[in-house]
Amino acid sequence: VQLQASGGGLVQLGGSLTLSCAFSGRNFRTYAMGWFRQAPGKKRQFVAAIIGSGGITTYADSVKGRFTISRDNAKNTVYLQMNSLSPEDTAVYYCAAAYTGWDYRVVREDKYESWGQGTLVTVSS
Repeated sequence: VQLQASGGGLVQLGGSLTLSCAFSGRNFRTYAMGWFRQAPGKKRQFVAAIIGSGGITTYADSVKGRFTISRDNAKNTVYLQMNSLSPEDTAVYYCAAAYTGWDYRVVREDKYESWGQGTLVTVSS
């Protein structure tokens, strides 16, 4: 499995951005997918996750109501729509894939076997 994240960039306070993560491999729809982020000087943290079918999602409290994770299984792609961005959202965003499917560990890094290279999101005030 290879993951390629894209869509990062510079955005102003209150702006929006959509990240994409292209999945290369087989059986994309069987993978739970997640987004994590790492701000400068901080540990990587969970942002959002989505089940293989797309029917179940979960979010970190810090992004709930502002971010939306979705997937297009026909395109082998997962998205992260980010609205009402603030400087606190500045980070490198990583997508990740979990072959073992959906369970309580989707909020943990060790759940995921494959990681993308990250895409930088910078929110200016």
